[in-house]
Amino acid sequence: MANKQISLPAKLINGGVAGLIGVTCVFPIDLAKTRLQNQQNGSRLYSSMSDCLIKTIRSEGYFGMYRGAAVNLTLVTPEKAIKLAANDFFRHHLSTDGQKLTLGREMLAGCGAGTCQVIVTTPMEMLKIQLQDAGRIAAQRKLMPQAVSSAPGASVAAETKSQTAMQITRDLLRSEGIAGLYRGLGATLMRDVPFSIIYFPLFANLNALGQSEEGGASPFYVSFVAGCVAGSTAAVAVNPCDVIKTRLQSLQKGAQEDTYTGVTDCIRKLLRKEGPSALLKGAYCRALVIAPLFGIAQVVYFLGVGEYLLGLLPRQRE
Repeated sequence: MANKQISLPAKLINGGVAGLIGVTCVFPIDLAKTRLQNQQNGSRLYSSMSDCLIKTIRSEGYFGMYRGAAVNLTLVTPEKAIKLAANDFFRHHLSTDGQKLTLGREMLAGCGAGTCQVIVTTPMEMLKIQLQDAGRIAAQRKLMPQAVSSAPGASVAAETKSQTAMQITRDLLRSEGIAGLYRGLGATLMRDVPFSIIYFPLFANLNALGQSEEGGASPFYVSFVAGCVAGSTAAVAVNPCDVIKTRLQSLQKGAQEDTYTGVTDCIRKLLRKEGPSALLKGAYCRALVIAPLFGIAQVVYFLGVGEYLLGLLPRQRE
């Protein structure tokens, strides 16, 4: 097994295909998660995920549930590709003569993968959140005209509700430079690095339960279930960091909603005004998003779609 090499191009294709399929399936739930996490005490529009989706369809139509999907679908390919390929790369180079990795090395590989992915994840989520939350802000404006505030330094917030991702990007670059697109980078690292540290080792060990005694690959359904369980577990574990990241990256705030200057300020205000339970807002939505997303990703990944497209599977099986 020492001479077995991973194919990074194949892994990039696998991650991209998986991301496109997964995001298309679960995006409406992700939109509900963002809106639930952003609403603060005194400005609640939605009581639950289903209430959010129903009101979104009524006020914005069916396609309102897919606000920001174009950004996600465009950038999810490099994001998921980097995440999955980086983990595979680190696992390959941390292994010794093809032997099973220790838990510590599995966590180290996951840490490397989570760190690499924020290059794409941070600007992707920054743009996606503005588009996803625009409907909630518009509803706030109808209920309480001119009761919408901007986050510190967010000069682009005034017309976000009608802007496209390209317009938001141009305004951010013009007003804040590249740093504008990387608002909330620290919170994104706080979320994605622990997520990967939990997810990848847990998935690898759950997936290994379905392997045959000869060491063959697990059936696709085992990979799917392992991806779902590991993804939902990691998602709930890091949900407090996701709440903080979402609040920091939102350029507009609804009526009587706080703005934040950083991670510490966000945590302090959130705990004082909303209590510890606020850190779990949208947790079940996030679990419902991440579980199928990573289940689908691992099925595509382990079926070897990229290897098939590049013609690598026939040569490997000879």
